[in-house]
Amino acid sequence: MFEARFRAIVVGAMLIVLAGCAVPMQAPATQPAEPAATEAPQTITLMSHDSFAASEDVLAQFEEENNAKLELLPSGDAGAALTQAILSKENPLADVFFGVDNTFFSRAMEAGIFEPYTPEGLQNVPDRFILDPEHRLLPVDYGDVCLNYDKAWFDEEGLEPPQNLEDLTQLEYEGLLVAENPATSSPGLAFMLATVGHFGELGDYTWLDYWLDLRDNDVTIVNGWEEAYWGQFTAASDGDKPLVVSYASSPPAEVYFAEEPLDEAPTGVVTGGGACFRQIEFIGILKGAKNRALAEKLIDFMLGKTFQEDIPLQMFVFPVNQAAELPKVFAQHAVIPENPADVSPGAIDQNRDRWIEAWTQTVLR
Repeated sequence: MFEARFRAIVVGAMLIVLAGCAVPMQAPATQPAEPAATEAPQTITLMSHDSFAASEDVLAQFEEENNAKLELLPSGDAGAALTQAILSKENPLADVFFGVDNTFFSRAMEAGIFEPYTPEGLQNVPDRFILDPEHRLLPVDYGDVCLNYDKAWFDEEGLEPPQNLEDLTQLEYEGLLVAENPATSSPGLAFMLATVGHFGELGDYTWLDYWLDLRDNDVTIVNGWEEAYWGQFTAASDGDKPLVVSYASSPPAEVYFAEEPLDEAPTGVVTGGGACFRQIEFIGILKGAKNRALAEKLIDFMLGKTFQEDIPLQMFVFPVNQAAELPKVFAQHAVIPENPADVSPGAIDQNRDRWIEAWTQTVLR
């Protein structure tokens, strides 16, 4: 809040009598009012993964409304950033942390580095996104990792795109898929988790049996999303893979960034039968935050409509606030899977390393 102090100085006329003569004195001009005193902006630090993005004018609005200076502290990918926050918990590097997702949720909870806070507007967030009843970590956005396909390629070949995960093991899709290594890629990990959630670990046909079939059907594995999408996916490169592990929000991104206006997205999304994995990103106040009051204001702001409506075209994920309106390109071209694969945060935390090692032994060795 800005504070103003005003002081009026009124100088009356004085009559001085010198040597028996009355000498009128002119009243001096009224002194100008002192300028309003302004408190210096308070600094608040937001630690995040490197993919955090928001419009400059949106962040400036938060700063102006709260007389604040927001410092951003990008700290690597989600896992690396969380590790730094945990290691520095005795002397936190920031006030607020953004970017824990449901693949690292249990690790973050067990580390005990977040303080509870119930923000304004939480009633606009569906219960399915709220994983912590104590509100130490609060949902901000979500997105689905799914198979994407090149519409034009499949049309030219006269081949129907796959409808589910099982289709990818069929002979007609041999050599058509590029996927990312779950040990080195967030979407790669999410896709692996989709197969775990869909096929399970027990029974006659497990998730590892599925990956054996994908390997036999000549799946290509690369280290990261950029190498897969921009390096090998036929819709985005000179590559020869018309199927790629990407995001359900990739089609609207293709339309939004197209050099020429497009009426239809050039890519489609496979959503049938638990083929996708939903990632939810969370924010929380770090224990020992230097500016708790402003940290609460930042979370309120990031769950409010202004920030939530900025999310889709900045990070190409969906806002969790039901009152937020999607931009037109998202409303027309985005796909939200109805039944993504379900793997609990606790199961992920307990088994992530073991699953990755089993995947590595099955697919790469």
